[in-house]
Amino acid sequence: MPCIWKLRDRAERPARAEEWARELGVSPLIVDILANRGLSGLGEMDRFLSPGLRHMANPACIPGLEQAARTLAEGLERGLPLAVWGDYDVDGVTATALVLDFLGQHGYQAEHFLPNRLEHGYGLNTEGVRELYDRGIRLLLTVDCGVSDHAPIALARELGMTVVVSDHHLPGADLPQADALCNPRLADNPCADLAGVGVAFMLMVALNKLLPGDPVDVKPLLDLVALGTIADVVSLTGQNRILVKNGLLIIKEAHRPGVAALKEASGFDRFAELGAGQIAFGLAPRINAAGRLGNPQIALDMLLAPNLEAARPLAQQVDGMNTERRSEEEAILAEALAQAEEQLARQPSPLGLVLMAPHWHPGVIGIVASRVVEAHNRPALLLCQEEFVLKGSGRSISEFDLHHGLECCADLLAGFGGHKQAAGLSLAPENLDALRQRFHEAVIEQIGDKPLTPSLKVDGELKLSEIDFNLLKNLELLQPFGMGNPEPVFASPPVQVREHRNFGKNHVRFTLADPEAKVVLPAKAWRMADKFDRDMKGSNMRFAFTPKIDRYKGIPKIELRIKDWNFS
Repeated sequence: MPCIWKLRDRAERPARAEEWARELGVSPLIVDILANRGLSGLGEMDRFLSPGLRHMANPACIPGLEQAARTLAEGLERGLPLAVWGDYDVDGVTATALVLDFLGQHGYQAEHFLPNRLEHGYGLNTEGVRELYDRGIRLLLTVDCGVSDHAPIALARELGMTVVVSDHHLPGADLPQADALCNPRLADNPCADLAGVGVAFMLMVALNKLLPGDPVDVKPLLDLVALGTIADVVSLTGQNRILVKNGLLIIKEAHRPGVAALKEASGFDRFAELGAGQIAFGLAPRINAAGRLGNPQIALDMLLAPNLEAARPLAQQVDGMNTERRSEEEAILAEALAQAEEQLARQPSPLGLVLMAPHWHPGVIGIVASRVVEAHNRPALLLCQEEFVLKGSGRSISEFDLHHGLECCADLLAGFGGHKQAAGLSLAPENLDALRQRFHEAVIEQIGDKPLTPSLKVDGELKLSEIDFNLLKNLELLQPFGMGNPEPVFASPPVQVREHRNFGKNHVRFTLADPEAKVVLPAKAWRMADKFDRDMKGSNMRFAFTPKIDRYKGIPKIELRIKDWNFS
């Protein structure tokens, strides 16, 4: 689809921008970018560029966290056998691993329960609660789930369990009757955007002060926090920026055998320095694949492996699962895009897509939904059938609040939950056609009755001659990039395409030149080869791009990552 380039919102340039740049030791361009992203003073910019752990908020700011920590400490002191109930995605698996690691360092051997996505679905279930009770569990801690699980928590309480819920998902009108419940979404606070693993970390920080003996060093747990936080696509600003920035340093050191083995299986050196993008598209999908294909236990065992000898075979297993997941994803994507084209050919065409095939794999359709949204710039729900129920995942565009949209369809659904940009849902098959109409209406209510043209925000114009290693190292200080802190994108003035050729399945390599400045730089466009319909060699074009330092094979070089282009 054609893409409109929009200049990112501009703030008035600080009067002392040049002075601040000297004090911070960065290019004035970095000060301009930070100002345009809402940072108004030298102190704020310094904290952003150097987000040390000393800037972390007090865990007590999270609603219910102090009570949750006290309840856990009292239960452990009484000798109550503890189990951690997690989730099958990266956030849930890393949160479970974090709590088990922390408790193990304090001398407590806790059990755990990770639901099988294909058998149990998301969250707590009554069968699992009874199983844990029969195994002698009397203290139950949830991580990354629980805030909507009224019936299983009520059953656990009836059986005599003490239940502590830690979650970060949006709560409903009523909260489950747990002994303690902590969730940063319950009230305004600095930790409102934490992922489930971030909440679990803050809970363990508070618990660390209450347990007998010397406190353990919690900093090495930040590798797990970074993995889960990046994978859960929460805002990488504020507290999350501090946690992830420091967690990436721990991942680089690779002290945890499971993380070291996972880096190797993902094609990285064991001690490679990774950015958020490499985590999101390299490490995280392999952990996710285990849960999506029904066996998150393999990923948990890998993260908790005591040595590399134990971790490496497990990392190879999750790598194989990821290969299987990708194959399944491509097959489902082809069918989903065909369905989407059929629906969009109708008049009027739906502004929100609802696609369904009974045989689609429930663990993969969320990823495919993201690809459908990318292709058509419309919110999309993808559904499959499990016995007599349709279950699915939704993804959205930035302008549409998916969770609120599903609230408008709630009377048609058996259940739903999630965030503004991603959600899960279930419904009876007979409600499918009604959902298609109601979802279309929900999109119109929020963004109007005309399809939105995709847009790309750019941070300004940048000449090829202005790009050097010093500037790129300055730009790297803005990492980690993700939601809330997008990677800077620049527009080039007209440049000449010296060479271009396709590689891989759908990628393009360019050689771009500024003849006046006598500068030539390589560039790559990922998954965009199908946008080229003719030979562009010798053409003068403008490109939207992100400049990078490519360290492949250990030799750093400048390379542009192309986001879009147009003819000048």
